[in-house]
Amino acid sequence: MTAAVTAETAAQTPVLQRVLRPYLPHCRYLRSATVDTGAAALRVVGELAIPASCYIEDTGHFNSVEFNICFNQLGYYAMAKAVDEGLVDPYARWSLDGYFDRQLGNILIADLRSSFRRPMNARAFHGEVVFERIIDRRSIVVNKTRCRFWDDGTGESEGEVTVVITDPPAGEAQR
Repeated sequence: MTAAVTAETAAQTPVLQRVLRPYLPHCRYLRSATVDTGAAALRVVGELAIPASCYIEDTGHFNSVEFNICFNQLGYYAMAKAVDEGLVDPYARWSLDGYFDRQLGNILIADLRSSFRRPMNARAFHGEVVFERIIDRRSIVVNKTRCRFWDDGTGESEGEVTVVITDPPAGEAQR
């Protein structure tokens, strides 16, 4: 059974707006996204755009720093929607306030591996993060993910990321 959440844009949804709030305005790359629970535990696909790099002169292509930022925005959104829509445990047991209280300080990348197959246009592209395994150990939640980014041409990159949530919220979902 697949549960899907309608594609939402930053202007349309308070959840996406709240996910992006900690980012400086020129670093809010995620434009719209859809979350589902099909073949994987949790999956998000989004449309992204990087009008100008936030830290370096224009390289002309998508790079590892932007890969990390885009992964974060897609991953944060997938987890927030899993909380908001009750899509998958342990997120379905949490409140949005509990999740957002932890978004920056308690969600850590434990391992990130990325590879770049072909140079990618960062001005308009697509991204996908698949949560293949979510391990709930009470005091931490470990998310094993894979991700990929691609443009409408031949650009492509992919990676594997392990995300750990320390001190997860108690199971008290508020809908």
